[in-house]
Amino acid sequence: MIPLVLILGAVGFRALGALGVRRFTTWPVAAAHAMAVMLLFTASAHFVPASVTVMPNHADMARMVPPFLPYADALVYLTGVFELLGAAGLVITATRKPAGYALAALFVALLPANIHAAVAHVPFAGGEATPLWQRIPEQILYLAVALWVARTANTTTTPAKESVLV
Repeated sequence: MIPLVLILGAVGFRALGALGVRRFTTWPVAAAHAMAVMLLFTASAHFVPASVTVMPNHADMARMVPPFLPYADALVYLTGVFELLGAAGLVITATRKPAGYALAALFVALLPANIHAAVAHVPFAGGEATPLWQRIPEQILYLAVALWVARTANTTTTPAKESVLV
């Protein structure tokens, strides 16, 4: 589901660009905004109380944290904040490049939690655990998009023509 938010979001934003919305005239900028939307979805789970069962919640995320890491609850809140900051950084032209690189580092740092969740069969919202064969390619996709956005940030926009929030 989450990779679809990223992929369909990028296509949707780029379609807006084709219809004349200048902000989305390049694929990397469309992808940056789609990743920001995706991160709003994923970050929200870090703060949802355990009593909510229609989506992943904080307790689900805390179970993903490998046992060798202390303070699982705090780490979940912290990574949720990082995801929100990364989302904001992607939509602001001036911070898109560092945000992309920071998110790439975050995705690498989160890989052990995703591996642990798959191997330990950690379910989300009472459903089945996401298998490792699915989690690894998803993380690679997110990492690749974050790096692509960061590497093309200065070449896909013209600061003189584009305001900070455009």
